[in-house]
Amino acid sequence: MDHDKLDDVRKSFARELARVSASLDPRLEGVFYRVHREEFLPPGPWKLLVEGRYVETPDSNPRHVYRNSAIALDARKGINNGEPHLHAMWIGAAAPQPGETVTQIGLGMGYYSAILSLLVQPGGRLTGFEIDSELAEIARRNLKSFENVSVITGDAASLELPPSDLIYVSAGVAAPPEQWLAALRPGGRLIFPWRPTAEVALAMLVKRASSGFEVRPLMSSWFIPCAGASTPKGCTLAPNPSTARRIRSTHLTRERAPDESAVAIYEHVWFSSTKLRDYSGSKA
Repeated sequence: MDHDKLDDVRKSFARELARVSASLDPRLEGVFYRVHREEFLPPGPWKLLVEGRYVETPDSNPRHVYRNSAIALDARKGINNGEPHLHAMWIGAAAPQPGETVTQIGLGMGYYSAILSLLVQPGGRLTGFEIDSELAEIARRNLKSFENVSVITGDAASLELPPSDLIYVSAGVAAPPEQWLAALRPGGRLIFPWRPTAEVALAMLVKRASSGFEVRPLMSSWFIPCAGASTPKGCTLAPNPSTARRIRSTHLTRERAPDESAVAIYEHVWFSSTKLRDYSGSKA
């Protein structure tokens, strides 16, 4: 494919992602266009995930990666560069802004890290945690030209996170570790794929408000498990697909004991169907 045709494919892909994001941020299309997906993938031909199985592209033409498919980074481990439409919707919902600090958990080879890092410029930074040492090194190389990005090799579920305006998690979590919630600055957002049971797989958007943590369930989201955070520790109440979508707030157990509105209860956090404003004036 000649350069002009590939450029047209990239432009069309960027327009589609900006549309799918449902965001009014005028920067998104330009950022999606600027970051070339094939530069954050293994060499082609590539393995595209289609209806639950990998299908190899016929050749190494980059046009094959500009479609709404997850693409294998390590097929043996089931690690993929995630579905672009899903991440576009996440980015639209999380709304990263210039000057903000982003913590990303699960970088893969750095494609969505690059996009997020551009959206917080000027003045913002992205710190990425990747537990797979080989992927972390590749991401570090791929993101070398992005001066506002640093990559840490390690388990974000057991390490202290920097104070963050946005925590972006790309691996399935049974219950968010309490240090993730504690790391959120006022107005900060945590977006993660919640996988508390085999039947529940939802993207969850948490926002730190003055009185606690607001929660909004988003779309269905299927990710590989997050090492260190995929086991529902101390679970005394598990959600089902219906109750999970009714969640409106989450609380640290040490700050507020679970009450009759609880939908899911874990060792350190619990989820409630009650909005934060309805807790106003009540005792913790």
